[in-house]
Amino acid sequence: MSDASMSSVSVNQLSHALLERLLADARALRLETQRLANGTMIVDAGMHALGGLEAGRQIAQVCLGGLGTVTLTSAGNFSDWPLSVHVHTANPVLACLGSQYAGWDLSYGEGKERYSSLGSGPGRALAAKEALFTELDYRDHAQETCLVLEVDAPPPLALADKIAHDCGIKSENLVLIITPTTSLCGAVQVVSRVLEVALHKAHELGFPLEHIIDGAGSAPIPPPSPDFVTAMGRTNDAILFGGMVHLFVGGEADAARDLAAALPSSQSKDYGRCFADVFKSYKYDFFQIDPMLFSPARVAVHAIESGSTYMSGRFDESLLQTSFGVMR
Repeated sequence: MSDASMSSVSVNQLSHALLERLLADARALRLETQRLANGTMIVDAGMHALGGLEAGRQIAQVCLGGLGTVTLTSAGNFSDWPLSVHVHTANPVLACLGSQYAGWDLSYGEGKERYSSLGSGPGRALAAKEALFTELDYRDHAQETCLVLEVDAPPPLALADKIAHDCGIKSENLVLIITPTTSLCGAVQVVSRVLEVALHKAHELGFPLEHIIDGAGSAPIPPPSPDFVTAMGRTNDAILFGGMVHLFVGGEADAARDLAAALPSSQSKDYGRCFADVFKSYKYDFFQIDPMLFSPARVAVHAIESGSTYMSGRFDESLLQTSFGVMR
């Protein structure tokens, strides 16, 4: 996507209709809504509300800034698992990195009162607090917005006010969708980031973002767990051991070949164990984990100018079944 076309696209405007539909159908989707004292709307998608697969799917589309489709399909790559999520966007850089990526640090307070979360969704492009937006040369403008938070509690009032201020909107025009990883909504919307993690890793590897033209990805939907570490492990493992991404890129064929070789999760030194075990081995310090681990299991990179497709990586159904707690 060219800089000119990117600047003419508003992820907030495009996602607004999707958000309105989600809110209108909240009861049918088993979601609950409430207003904080400042008017900010909280959408409970797994704290107390039951939610479900369809709610998670719709939330994932909102998170993509209205630039992608998310569908639930049969898990064709795995004989013993019934469900997967499929994600496609014709604007992968803006949809995935400019909206969906959980890159806005919303930590607030100190000590036992500290609230820690990362914000994802179209609101990031209003605040543009991350250096990534300078690199993308993109900032959106809108009067209302939303963010998705992967936590199990609503934010303190002062943080909601700060988020609205940073987005340049009124507090009553802010919607915060809370999707605990232990919930069905959380499981679906996290695994719907299978394409995003590939884009993020491609960026970390130094591949030119302007050369990424189109993309799609899929991954099995894991069963949620009431234990946070187990639930987080399953959502990561779904991508690390069962994720498949197909990228269409411009530029030299050699660069496409090198990207395909480096992208899969199996290239990481921490590959080979369920994510929860890796996390525990680092004494629950997320930042000690090799960042190159966070990528899909298998990739196909198609070099548009040469017509060649390069494939790399592998699925691991055995580790998936162990992670997902499949009983025989």
